[in-house]
Amino acid sequence: MTDARATDGARRASLELLRAEAADELSVLVEERLRDGEDPWDFMEDLPTVDELVVFMLRAENIAEAGGGKPTAARHYRVLRQIALDYPPLTRAVWRLLGEANTHRRWDAVVRDAS
Repeated sequence: MTDARATDGARRASLELLRAEAADELSVLVEERLRDGEDPWDFMEDLPTVDELVVFMLRAENIAEAGGGKPTAARHYRVLRQIALDYPPLTRAVWRLLGEANTHRRWDAVVRDAS
């Protein structure tokens, strides 16, 4: 196996792990909203996809590594673009998030209620 293929295999494995973690997080979000008495018909469309959650997690890691400050719009774009380059299967989710305004935790009840 070449080094490039080994790297791709490691990336796929880590992406699979990230997707599993995101799926777990998504199920927790759904359960919390259901326990709060919300109708799933009212909130399921607002929840991120598993891949969108993975992108948010990778973005959060990048922000933490850069000192935790709020990124500028240009930095946000660069970080998301780099995620798409590093994880090609996430490209569609990245471009969806880049195309939407105020995508930061729009599914989170705390953020939603504050707006």
